[in-house]
Amino acid sequence: MTQRINTAVKLLAVVAALGAASGASAQSKGEWLAKVGVNRISPDVTSGDVTAPSKPGIKAEVGSDTKPIFSVGYMITDNIGTELMLGVPYKHTLYGAGSIEGTGKLGTAEALPPTIFLQYRMFEPTANVRPYVGVGYTYAYFRKETGSAQLTAVLNTGGEPATYSLDSKHAASLVIGATAKLGERYYADVNVVKTKLKTTAHFSTGQTLDIKLDPLAVSLSVGYRF
Repeated sequence: MTQRINTAVKLLAVVAALGAASGASAQSKGEWLAKVGVNRISPDVTSGDVTAPSKPGIKAEVGSDTKPIFSVGYMITDNIGTELMLGVPYKHTLYGAGSIEGTGKLGTAEALPPTIFLQYRMFEPTANVRPYVGVGYTYAYFRKETGSAQLTAVLNTGGEPATYSLDSKHAASLVIGATAKLGERYYADVNVVKTKLKTTAHFSTGQTLDIKLDPLAVSLSVGYRF
């Protein structure tokens, strides 16, 4: 987690340096903002145990994924705006942890986490660099959950292939970021989003697993104001 935060801080510094080398920018009342870029989601997992009947201490870990991201925003005032962040599905791999750590991949799942933010942008619209903070609402939609042979070996040895599903959930998110001018209407944007997210996995063998995902997302984008 410390390494991820350090990376995000470096990205914010890059945006600040870009802004320092540019002329004045403007993100003012009544303007629309659109951007595209890349986003990396890294879950910060706290896993419960798979419920009985199963071996004790069976937990899960979840891998990261990087995908394109796009968003559209609107400036309500010179300093307050909204932004809807969207993207393509992220594919995350579930790995064995706890008493089955090292057993490999248990399965995969796709996640779609559209998020809408209310943001406060600091400084005047003409400032070179505009840091911002915000709070948001996320709907984490899970789909295409696929179990592996290893999942079957852990939960249903000798039986039918084990499958699972994840509950889609509502969650709260926080964002911190900054923008810097790249041209008359273009700008660079970097942000870090932290989401508090907990879900439950339901296995075809009857067991469940409560798991906190609490992902940290870091994105770097290029935007256009109009």
